[in-house]
Amino acid sequence: MEAERNAILAALTPVVDGIAATFGPVCEVVLHDYRNPEKSAVAVAGSVTGRSVGGAMSEIGMRMLARGDEAADELNYVTRTPTGQLVKSSTMVLRDSTGAVFGALCVNVDVTAANQVHALLGALAGSGTAAAEPPVTTFGDDIDSVVDAMLDEHRHRSWAALDRAGRLDLFRSLDERGVFAVRRAIEQVAGRLGISRASAYSYLSQSRTKSAGGHS
Repeated sequence: MEAERNAILAALTPVVDGIAATFGPVCEVVLHDYRNPEKSAVAVAGSVTGRSVGGAMSEIGMRMLARGDEAADELNYVTRTPTGQLVKSSTMVLRDSTGAVFGALCVNVDVTAANQVHALLGALAGSGTAAAEPPVTTFGDDIDSVVDAMLDEHRHRSWAALDRAGRLDLFRSLDERGVFAVRRAIEQVAGRLGISRASAYSYLSQSRTKSAGGHS
């Protein structure tokens, strides 16, 4: 099975270059091998998010990883990087002959300039309808920086200010987004929250038990 997965990745590697060459400098294509989340990028063409071979998966990839074989393609979605860059993306999961998800082919297109032109034309035409603000996502070659960014989203309230339900919700949210599929993430989360690793494991276990019980 590993040989089959390796063959699929090898066959897709030239496709990465072909797609990026077709769409030009605004396009980036990344081929991911989810068997190694910390260094999942096995082929990269173009430079929109600054990814490189050997880099880690993004928040979106971690969410896919958390869904396992239930993961589905996510097509034509728009996100905003922390620096304000607008990126339109499609993430297509890779499956082996048993149907198991083991990677993804991701296409990222920088639409920042196109969005600015669209806004200008809308203003000239007198259209005052504002587009919905796309969510901010983190792309990075370092998995620790991606996990840190996801943790920062929950720092509006300190750990001490959260009751038990709030703490379980925090761990469940991080788990659903794939944080704990990453090696060493539990230690990283514990350190950022100022709790022991044993406590972090306990909250994670309790949050999963609660989720399995229908959030009762």
